[in-house]
Amino acid sequence: MKKKNETWKVPHTFVIVFFVVVLAAIMTFLVPVGQFQTEEVTYSSDGEESTKTVLISDSFEYVKDEDGNLVRPGTSLFEPYGEAGFLNYVFEGLVSGDKWGSAVGVIAFILIIGGAFGIIMRTRAIEEGILKVIDKTKGREVLIIPIMFFLFSLGGAVFGMGEEAIAFAMILVPLMVALGYDAITGVMITYVATQIGFATSWMNPFGVAIAQGVSDVPVLSGTPFRMTMWAVFTLVGIIYTWKYASSIRKDPTRSVSYESDGYFRKEASKQNVNSAFTLGHTLVVLTIAAGIAWIVWGVVEHAYYIPEIASQFFTIGLVAGVIGVLFKLNGMRVNDIAEGFIEGAKDLLPAALVVGMAKGIVIILGGDSPDAPSVLNTMLYGAGQVIGDYPEVLSAWFMYIFQSIFNFFVVSGSGQAALTMPLMAPLADIAGVTRQVAVLAFQLGDGLTNILVPTSAALMGALGAARVDWGTWAKFIIKFMLLMFLLSSIFIFIAVFTGF
Repeated sequence: MKKKNETWKVPHTFVIVFFVVVLAAIMTFLVPVGQFQTEEVTYSSDGEESTKTVLISDSFEYVKDEDGNLVRPGTSLFEPYGEAGFLNYVFEGLVSGDKWGSAVGVIAFILIIGGAFGIIMRTRAIEEGILKVIDKTKGREVLIIPIMFFLFSLGGAVFGMGEEAIAFAMILVPLMVALGYDAITGVMITYVATQIGFATSWMNPFGVAIAQGVSDVPVLSGTPFRMTMWAVFTLVGIIYTWKYASSIRKDPTRSVSYESDGYFRKEASKQNVNSAFTLGHTLVVLTIAAGIAWIVWGVVEHAYYIPEIASQFFTIGLVAGVIGVLFKLNGMRVNDIAEGFIEGAKDLLPAALVVGMAKGIVIILGGDSPDAPSVLNTMLYGAGQVIGDYPEVLSAWFMYIFQSIFNFFVVSGSGQAALTMPLMAPLADIAGVTRQVAVLAFQLGDGLTNILVPTSAALMGALGAARVDWGTWAKFIIKFMLLMFLLSSIFIFIAVFTGF
């Protein structure tokens, strides 16, 4: 009897998160809880004053019981009345936070974007548009990769683009597959590009500006160095993606997402290559373009965030649906608007669930509030104590390592800045490293790991749009992450040696 060759399959994202929750629960039995005191810090950004609640670096204290013993709370198997036990992590994670962020706000955001694009896809304007692009770019298709990568990286650098990439992935992933590339190429030129821009930005209001503000560093200072860094990282990202995409086009079966890409290939095969790109399709595409312009304007001019952007995407989907019904695109009727919304939201439901489950990890560790007793606060304090004991270069490098690891638990750039920079800034003074370098270590560690960690809501949303499982993504992206790690380390060393 012939034995079948079995290849090891990467566990499902839900399974990976489950075992991380198990590890977090074990830590609550071993690591004592601690807390910081907090204060309000006001800083100026673009002539406007902003206020952020941050921890006081030297205020950490362990929580002790009545007998003076350190408290190690442990995690019970189940807790009633809305408390957090091990088996509560899914529900508590899903309902945590508010509409402004993780988890419940981001979950709603992902589902609404999915629903809006479900309506758009029902009109088939995207598919017809893809055929038009393929027809118009024959012989020049490869230029789409560097142009899109550059634009999305610029968006990440200028206004902190991240979650918005989910919507673009829904458009560009099918296009990449239709052009002979794969879904991973689509994620690289959209979401990954935004995070490279986010991590190396000289003006990102949600990352570097806040980190500089709470670290008492002039906001938007160090621009020439960071702009150079952004250009280098973006160029490396473009070359890497271009080379990868070219190899996949020669042999699509080499792609780790080849099986899941079958969905897009199947949809492409249904398209009538002779079909016309009608006035109705044109109006839908123009609606998307106008809607995206509206979103960019709102983010840049009025700091629109999750609630506003979600409603804007819903409006885009609704208008596209009405156009589809009026022009009878793909035979659409009024009920197809509702059905399209349901189908689109269903496609991104796994990504939305992961966001809640991942938030459960932080909840098990006691939450991410600096002034509430938690294991996470103790981990933060312990890392800070260790980092200052090394030479300047190593201290700066370990700051980068720490920020990269800590981003697994607190993915929000502004949230991580408020938690870590008040601790890292004075630590930099002790270690002989400039605070500007400490900010650099923060932004590189925070931004680049968003490309990998399954706790990143934007990443999981983009992967959901591309129908790529996180395990498959991790298998592909690990080499690129090592390249980013090496490049980041080089820039941190340069910053230290030049007194940046």
